[in-house]
Amino acid sequence: MIFKRSERGKAPVEPVTLKILVAGGFGVGKTTLVGAVSEIKPLRTEEPLSEAGRPVDDTSGVSGKHTTTVAMDFGRITLREDLVLYVFGTPGQDRFWFLWDELATGALGAVVLADTRRLEDCFAAVDYFERRSIPFVVGVNCFDGASRYPAEAVRQALDLDPEVPVLLCDARERQSVKEVLIGVVEHAMSVAAATREPATT
Repeated sequence: MIFKRSERGKAPVEPVTLKILVAGGFGVGKTTLVGAVSEIKPLRTEEPLSEAGRPVDDTSGVSGKHTTTVAMDFGRITLREDLVLYVFGTPGQDRFWFLWDELATGALGAVVLADTRRLEDCFAAVDYFERRSIPFVVGVNCFDGASRYPAEAVRQALDLDPEVPVLLCDARERQSVKEVLIGVVEHAMSVAAATREPATT
């Protein structure tokens, strides 16, 4: 647990810690995103792609990728003295999806990272969070050389509910990633507030 003193002589502040998942297809930039925003050296569980995995790991569109996350990525970011985010990147291939339930336990919300060149790769993550009623935003990772599409076009292609935020981002840039994570927190708070409101008759 992290303790900080805001002023000399005052009692330490025990921050609220929140857990956010980063999910999406293979090679979409989850590890890069966690590494870009983490204030600590991120924990990574990457292994080289093997010949054994070649038949099941679709590297089309990500031919330069030589490693894969086999458990999770983990990072931490302090948004305020009293608010700390723990960021967990999930493995992208479906053979590791059994880990998702464990990682999703206690999560405030999630980022579904998308690549417009392979948008179908994030369908499974969208379905996962929708089925479990976990608030999520879609972060469109704007790769160099990839076509750019308006957020509304991505929303329609993914058949998202109107209230799900779609945010354009660069997974390599700390400020860009920070804005996406703030978007997750704000969206999760909005969903929680709507749930608490009494039904009108």
